[in-house]
Amino acid sequence: MKSIFISLLGCLLFSTYAQAQYQSYKLGVRGDTINIVNKDGQKIGRWVEEVPERRGEPGYTEEGFYKKGLKDSIWRRYTSQGDLLAFERYISGGKTGIQTYYTFLGDLEHEESWKGYDPDHPYDTIPIYGTGSGEVVDYKIVKAEPYSVKDGEWRYYEEGTGRLIRKEQWSNNNLVDPNAPKKNLAKTPYVKPEKIDKPAEMQEWDRKHRGKKYVDGKTGL
Repeated sequence: MKSIFISLLGCLLFSTYAQAQYQSYKLGVRGDTINIVNKDGQKIGRWVEEVPERRGEPGYTEEGFYKKGLKDSIWRRYTSQGDLLAFERYISGGKTGIQTYYTFLGDLEHEESWKGYDPDHPYDTIPIYGTGSGEVVDYKIVKAEPYSVKDGEWRYYEEGTGRLIRKEQWSNNNLVDPNAPKKNLAKTPYVKPEKIDKPAEMQEWDRKHRGKKYVDGKTGL
């Protein structure tokens, strides 16, 4: 009886505290606090959101974390039966890194690569592309704003087999043409020249003149 009273008292105290700090919130199935809207009207903490069926597309449930009203960290999407549909990563409301998507039958559908705004790095270096060529002609440094752009390799898979059927390469929302000439992107790595055996006549000439100096191809004294 005493333990029940203490539990009820704890719930009452928490409810009073929550009402003072939050505009709204819910209690999850494990008794944890979810879907919090703080006194500034911002979503914070862990959220579980139900998305209804729309235009013939099945509904789903997604869960993850909000920070200052923006999606942040890991988000997962599930079917109504609890099967995983998507695994997404966010930073300050924008997608970042590899995002993975599955069909309603559980097959891997495709993978996306995104670059999101990082508040710890307020400046960004972006490529400048030539007109119509897809070639990088210059770079410039700009003040970064909250954003999320396609950046990196996107992969698409065949349903049922999981076979990779298509790849795309993106750079700051630009689809990279694999046939475009590459220029000034990196230093050409050193490749050691292949050793070629000298003919017998050249080897004999080297043996006779080893240690002597040469000027303009003539033997010196």
